[in-house]
Amino acid sequence: MRMVLLGAPGAGKGTQASLLASLKGVAHISSGDLFRKHLGSGTDLGNLAKSFMDKGQLVPDRVTINMVLERIEEPDATGGYVLDGFPRNVAQAKALDVALTEANQQLDVVPMVIVDTEELVMRLAGRWICSQCQKPYHQITAPPARLGLCDNDDSPLYQRDDDKSEIVRARLDTFEEQTAPLIGYYETQKKLVRVNGQQDIEEVTTDLLKAIG
Repeated sequence: MRMVLLGAPGAGKGTQASLLASLKGVAHISSGDLFRKHLGSGTDLGNLAKSFMDKGQLVPDRVTINMVLERIEEPDATGGYVLDGFPRNVAQAKALDVALTEANQQLDVVPMVIVDTEELVMRLAGRWICSQCQKPYHQITAPPARLGLCDNDDSPLYQRDDDKSEIVRARLDTFEEQTAPLIGYYETQKKLVRVNGQQDIEEVTTDLLKAIG
């Protein structure tokens, strides 16, 4: 089974992609992991991506696409895969479709984990981290015993800039702008299926398995 898993930041997409891949016995291919691997290993694609990043420029779609296409040709992906974080726009989706067609393959299904914006903001903007040991906390779901202090070493907690509510909302707006056309693209192909992400992790997984068949 070959699928793309869609979901906004904070929707639990990475967790669900890993679970689905394990349960279905296919590869979990995360675009973020691919970038880190190529950058860390200094591959040709990694160095090319770095040349844009060093200039403060966005990495072109063609570089990301080539990383993904190279990955899905590896032996562990021959039986299928869950793509996580790719494609992010219609141009990438079209390039993926062309490459799969050339390889006599196609995507089977595109599940999307749906979570309300306010729930996403709560999940993301509630995250805090220990300034020393880096233990993560959440002000609602996993708060420290004492406000603002780490349970392990009493060090102060801090919030990453990209977890602050105004930045979170900007990130979600960007996701919405990029993903709305992508949703339409896969709806036209009759491959998109929506799953309620505002449930327990196990319930979301169960619904995803039902949706993808």
